[in-house]
Amino acid sequence: MKKWFSKNYLLLIGAATGALSGFLYWKYIGCISGTCAITSKPLNSTLYFSVLGILVFSLFKKISKEKSHVE
Repeated sequence: MKKWFSKNYLLLIGAATGALSGFLYWKYIGCISGTCAITSKPLNSTLYFSVLGILVFSLFKKISKEKSHVE
């Protein structure tokens, strides 16, 4: 388990940063009319931004150069 956290710490930080950003976006900007699919509910906004955080932070993850098992 410790090895998994050490390999994926950057993605976990990205998810936490994105979730916090999504919640703050919903709270301070949000959608007043309630017709916006993403920002009308805090859960939707938090999850959406969490996924975006993972995607953005994954850009900075180093790719290990291992030999492929496919010949």
